[in-house]
Amino acid sequence: GRVYLDHNATTPVRTEARAAMIAAMDVVGNPSSVHAEGRAAKGLVEAARLKVAEAVGATSADVIFVSGATEAAALALAGRGLVASGLEHEAVLAWVDPSLSVVNGAVQLSDPARTVVQLANSETGLVQDLPAGLAVSDITQGFGKLPFAYGWAGVEMVFLSAHKFGGPKGVGALIVPQGHDVAAQIKGGGQEMGRRSGTENVIAIAGFGAACAAAQADLARGVWDRVAELRNILEKTIEDGAPDTIFIGRGNERLPNTSCFIAPGWKGETQVMAMDLAGYAVSAGSACSSGKVKASPVLAALGVDDLSAQCALRVSLGADTTIEDVQGFAA
Repeated sequence: GRVYLDHNATTPVRTEARAAMIAAMDVVGNPSSVHAEGRAAKGLVEAARLKVAEAVGATSADVIFVSGATEAAALALAGRGLVASGLEHEAVLAWVDPSLSVVNGAVQLSDPARTVVQLANSETGLVQDLPAGLAVSDITQGFGKLPFAYGWAGVEMVFLSAHKFGGPKGVGALIVPQGHDVAAQIKGGGQEMGRRSGTENVIAIAGFGAACAAAQADLARGVWDRVAELRNILEKTIEDGAPDTIFIGRGNERLPNTSCFIAPGWKGETQVMAMDLAGYAVSAGSACSSGKVKASPVLAALGVDDLSAQCALRVSLGADTTIEDVQGFAA
């Protein structure tokens, strides 16, 4: 059978999320309708909103449901003239000035209130220390794998996407404190307290809420400590067999499930195809850029030269990855 080692691109839908979505399909009403059917649909949305809020350490009123992290980034960043580093996802880079440098894997910033810093990087797994008073953080890759509480982090806004931790694709949230207004990008019927119009995606939102609760339970249970051990075994096995392999960010704090490495002289794209034929799904950097041949801007921001960056491979494990999966891939 095939082995899926590309969880940072997207994750399998969790049993809990699937069950919540199937149940939501039977709820007929529009959440904006005042009759019993409408109230039932609205109830599902609000129950999920509470689950998302609790999982990220916010309150329900802080949660704006959107179609995913890309839309959340636009809602949070459009027209604000914020700065960031080249480590950010393209969805963030589209709206910011990427002038901040990165030293030893850490973003160098002087004015948190004008800055966007991701919690963790999808390609390398590098984790950032978020300074108090930060304007925006993309917690999409870190949520569920790292302890994070919005109420404690001192960040003005954060956003996340359900499909990175066992929820469905196409739904996410922007967390904004009450009293902070964002300029609506999608105008219409005034849903989400006027900040994001359009009938709510009730089915996906129900799955999102269930996935949030399950992801937090996994984290509390120590699931990711076991995954980190597997990742370390993977890297040690590869290193023993191919000593010239370069592991990006290995001395830094990283996501427990992520390994980004360079096998000099072997193009990442070629490796991905070879691994695919051998039954292993991995990627050469972020899924969004997999159709392009340009080397990763993230690796460039870390000071990796273009030729080496083209030989990078990203392996991202999941909660259900086994030692056999890891050893088979390494071999």
